[in-house]
Amino acid sequence: MKTLLNLIWFIFGGFVLALGYYLAGIVCCALIITIPWGIASFRIGSYALWPFGRTIVDRGGRVGAFSTLGNVIWLLVAGIWIAIGHVATAITMAMTIVGIPLAIANLKLIPVSLMPLGKEIVPTDRLLAGYGR
Repeated sequence: MKTLLNLIWFIFGGFVLALGYYLAGIVCCALIITIPWGIASFRIGSYALWPFGRTIVDRGGRVGAFSTLGNVIWLLVAGIWIAIGHVATAITMAMTIVGIPLAIANLKLIPVSLMPLGKEIVPTDRLLAGYGR
């Protein structure tokens, strides 16, 4: 089922969404000082390409002051606008019954788009097997 949902997601928005995150990653990496956000954009882009069967978890104690500061800067500069875009897209997708799972996946992208540093994207079966215990 997750493969079918990923294919539908890919066709109806995932590809374009991932391209946007990849483009932002390229720009951030080209500016040198914003490389951490570029790496985070690539990570979010891969999640935006195939969201079903994966989830976002906090890295826990491995997050430092620089990640927190970076998240605050990201939130103010880009995160809030990206989150608004995800909410608007989710509302549009939820207008059909087939689009409801896609809307939920779009809403799952909001936490990582708001605060991307200090997050990890893991397969859901790895999470169920005891990741983070």
